[in-house]
Amino acid sequence: MLLDRLRVDIGDFEARTGWSVQPQGLCRGDVCLPLPADATTDGTLDVEAVAERAGMPLVHDEAHGLWALGPAAGPERHSLTTAQSPDLELPDLRTGERFQLSSLRGQKVLLLAWASW
Repeated sequence: MLLDRLRVDIGDFEARTGWSVQPQGLCRGDVCLPLPADATTDGTLDVEAVAERAGMPLVHDEAHGLWALGPAAGPERHSLTTAQSPDLELPDLRTGERFQLSSLRGQKVLLLAWASW
């Protein structure tokens, strides 16, 4: 979830993440996580409090004024311990020559993967 501020509309947060804000806290399915009393105010939600309670990675791109909130970690999920990718090497689709991801170090990179299963 990309954000330009750390207080977001509760309805927007629920629609974009699948989590809902209930009296008992932040809930998804049978799981509810308690939130601090000040996490919800005037229909908005404190994203930092949510990230901490739900184990969601939260990173800031200061140059562009954006925040990215990742999915919750849990027993069935794995979260990255760093934002550094392993060095991937794949053939270039145009030339067929080998291409190393590390050649883009220092640049922002979007990796898109698809599988038919």
